[in-house]
Amino acid sequence: MQSLSTGTTTRITVRALPGKSYPLGATHDEHGTNFCIFSKHCTSVELLLFAEPTAPEPSTVIKLDPFIHKTGFYWHIYLEGVQVGQVYAYRVDGIFAPEKGERFDRHKVLLDPHALTVVNFENYDRVSAIGPGDNCARALRAVVTDTKTYDWEGDVPLRLPNAESVIYELHVAGFTKHPNSGVSADKRGTYAGLVEKIPYLKELGVTAVELMPIQQFDEFDARPGLRNYWGYSPLAFFAPHVAYSSNKDVFGPINEFRDMVKALHKAGIEVILDVVYNHTCEGNETGTTQSFKGFDNSTYYLLEDDQTHYKNYSGCGNTLRANHPVVGRFILDSLRYWVSEMHIDGFRFDLASVLTRDVVGQPNDMPAVLWTVESDPVLAGTKLIAEAWDIGLYQVGLFINRSNWFGEWNGPFRDDVRKFVKGDKRTVKNLAARILGSSDIYTKPDREPNRSVQFVTCHDGFTLNDLVSYNKKHNQSNGEFNADGSNDNQSWNCGVEGPTADDEINKLRERQIKNFLTILFTSQGTPMLLMGDEVRRTQQGNNNAYCQDNELSWFDWNLVEKQKDILNFTKKLITYTQSLEIFKERRLLVTAPESNEPHIVWHGVELEEPDLGDNSHSLAFTLYHPDHKEELHIMLNSFWKPLFFELPKPLSGYTWHRVIDTFLPAGSDIRLPEEAPQIVHDHYRVQARSSVVLMALPT
Repeated sequence: MQSLSTGTTTRITVRALPGKSYPLGATHDEHGTNFCIFSKHCTSVELLLFAEPTAPEPSTVIKLDPFIHKTGFYWHIYLEGVQVGQVYAYRVDGIFAPEKGERFDRHKVLLDPHALTVVNFENYDRVSAIGPGDNCARALRAVVTDTKTYDWEGDVPLRLPNAESVIYELHVAGFTKHPNSGVSADKRGTYAGLVEKIPYLKELGVTAVELMPIQQFDEFDARPGLRNYWGYSPLAFFAPHVAYSSNKDVFGPINEFRDMVKALHKAGIEVILDVVYNHTCEGNETGTTQSFKGFDNSTYYLLEDDQTHYKNYSGCGNTLRANHPVVGRFILDSLRYWVSEMHIDGFRFDLASVLTRDVVGQPNDMPAVLWTVESDPVLAGTKLIAEAWDIGLYQVGLFINRSNWFGEWNGPFRDDVRKFVKGDKRTVKNLAARILGSSDIYTKPDREPNRSVQFVTCHDGFTLNDLVSYNKKHNQSNGEFNADGSNDNQSWNCGVEGPTADDEINKLRERQIKNFLTILFTSQGTPMLLMGDEVRRTQQGNNNAYCQDNELSWFDWNLVEKQKDILNFTKKLITYTQSLEIFKERRLLVTAPESNEPHIVWHGVELEEPDLGDNSHSLAFTLYHPDHKEELHIMLNSFWKPLFFELPKPLSGYTWHRVIDTFLPAGSDIRLPEEAPQIVHDHYRVQARSSVVLMALPT
């Protein structure tokens, strides 16, 4: 019998029992809590219990007896009387022998890899987890958490079809952190703040938000004086990021996150998480010992042949050993948790090619972790989206072509559309393939075209405004002498670098933005829009703003009024395309004009004569859905002069009406079908660098 602190001023008598090797983490029941962690190579484990989240030292230290509290590679103990709210952490001992891949350090306090709630940020110091010395007072700790008592009010994941999805990639904090957001100061930059902006998202027309990382990450994993704003520096893969919660109670973050998910679902908006199962915030051999490195370094990470250094396919210092059975199971447990307990609708896997590497880092044609994720019954129906590359592998096509459920970020769509709109040579053939769902890349028969996630911009790179305003990156504020970020942006400043008072250049930039949006939403695939692109959010030419937690990255809500013309264009474009069955097809469009299936016919300036040559800058196509009598004719001109396009005859009893002409001024540039003016001529003059969409409507 022992007297242990429960995390309050009350002390109760508890009994320590052997416990079980499952489930991992801290699992509470009506009598107490089972604690369990994995460590294959350690020699001893201590469980630390703290009287409160910020206590400098543990109130109780329990050394686990390997003859009683160890089964296989799992260390466990059951403590009767330990309740929800108990703060805990671990110390793990073993050899420190980097040449053998082991880096045990009994002086470091370790966070449970399965932590559901993380505390002690008030005292946290990343530097204390580097090098020798005790860091107990400054280390993060976990809290015993009960996830079963939350009232979901009948909420379940929405399971919207890919074919009916419009994704909006946003940063939880950056969306409402600006002082002009209209959100109260205590809720800016939080899950609760995002809830207040759901009406804006609903009016915009998006059906899913793809949240940049919200799994607990280390904000201090950046250059001195800067913060890791994006969040691609994970530490606790089961816990929502504490700094995004306005509720500062211990369980405030988990409850506020669930409130946000529930509110988004009530509005018909899915929640997709950007998850980072390719590396952790612990860095390389000069980095921290905060969790995984201290529990079992050689199991969790891919190591170089010398075992001392880390393989770095993430570009962030280390790489998770995803296809090790223990790590793969850890990833699956995490995904299952977010779906079953947090009601998440889908996941976008950052640098997903890491998940195809075997236990020594070589590409594997049949990676176990991906098959396990895809075949798991808990995850069935969940949206799975891969960023199909890492540092060393570019695998666009692999996930869709070898999977029944994975989708992919279509990087070639981004690149080829940018090149065409910019006016490059040798672009039209590739553009046609991207518009038709990239069947040259995604060759799997009968695959759903909407598993290709189409985008022109994302968090990584220029915003849409900057894409048409800068020829070069301007990343000096990142403190890396402008050496960071991609140099291959396929951008064009339209004649002047950065902001200008030149009215003609500003009109051209606005037209180019509309051209990008028109192509994005009239192509086969699931469109994804970057936060703020609909109001021309700028990062002043910074294409790698990962460390800019300031107004450079935040959504400027004054732009909603200042850029209302672009916002209105975007809203109407989404409304229009989402109302048509031709853009909800779950099959690839055929290219046979005589077909009774939904199909596409390619043209150039002359009917059925597309010019795919190197010097071509124009493309036209007709979309037809026979079952719904939908017919559209789309003309794209990236040439610097006007071109006359021949028009096909519309359906019998129908006439052409102009829905979009990006050259026209706001108010005339886009008109929904009920107000679209009729076109009576057999040719249409498409102005320089413009896009036109006609629709056949009954006479």
